[in-house]
Amino acid sequence: MMTVCQALGLARSNVHLLRNRSASWIDGRTQRTPRSDEQLLSDIREQITDLPSYGYRRACALVNRQRAGVDAPRVNPKRVYRVMAANALLLPKAPRRPQSSRRHTGTVSVEASDTRWCSDGFEIKCDSGQTVTATFAKDCCDREIVAFRAWEGKGLPGEPVREMLIEAVEKRFGTVEALPAGYSLQFLTDNGSAYIAHETRRIAKSLGLTPVNTPVCSPQSNGMAESFVNTFKRDYVGRMDLSDAPTVLAQLPAAFEHFNEIHPHSSLKMKSPREFRRQRVEQTRRAQLEQPALHCV
Repeated sequence: MMTVCQALGLARSNVHLLRNRSASWIDGRTQRTPRSDEQLLSDIREQITDLPSYGYRRACALVNRQRAGVDAPRVNPKRVYRVMAANALLLPKAPRRPQSSRRHTGTVSVEASDTRWCSDGFEIKCDSGQTVTATFAKDCCDREIVAFRAWEGKGLPGEPVREMLIEAVEKRFGTVEALPAGYSLQFLTDNGSAYIAHETRRIAKSLGLTPVNTPVCSPQSNGMAESFVNTFKRDYVGRMDLSDAPTVLAQLPAAFEHFNEIHPHSSLKMKSPREFRRQRVEQTRRAQLEQPALHCV
């Protein structure tokens, strides 16, 4: 038997199972009733109506998040892909980006929140010819936009960056005083004049932050911030009313809030930044409760 199975490339266990299977055996997979996809298609359309740039994985995450709220069964991403493909809801494949000749072997992400923040600036062109410039501070662990600043005009001055840092520290630590002694929190940016300005670095250090600048001509070293800019322009700016600067500025707070609270992030197992933070806090609380109490001997 072993020689025959080896010659045919078959597993002996499978041949043994087939030989000893009863004559009344029926493959259960042939008796399954196909599920109706009408309700799933309706759920998918509901989730991506206002988010047409979301692919099938994010659509699946939003549908499952909605179903979890009503104790409904989850759906598989493959099924969502099949339904979206059958109804022409899939996004066209993105063109392949040219590979950079500069190797980047570092890692921007970190394992714990509030150990590294990254930042970058970007511009939004309005139909009126005006320009809105924005900057943000993003946590490199939970991906939340801790604080942001936006204004009408071109260029990235240092004052909005410094105000943003003060707000970010106050939001995360409840105070604008310097962080506890020995606490390490990096502030990763490129070499823009607003970030390397003496006053910006002084404010950052007074808050307990450690300014870190990327090498010149190395955007990959700040890849998390660069990636967020691309995501924000594709998923949010692309569906904004870009009539003029005041109109754009009025829409930005809701866009950043949606990213923090709703946007499924692939690096967070399709959880939103704040959903990920809440899960981390709950896990920490449970771990502390499960620790055995110390008894005095």
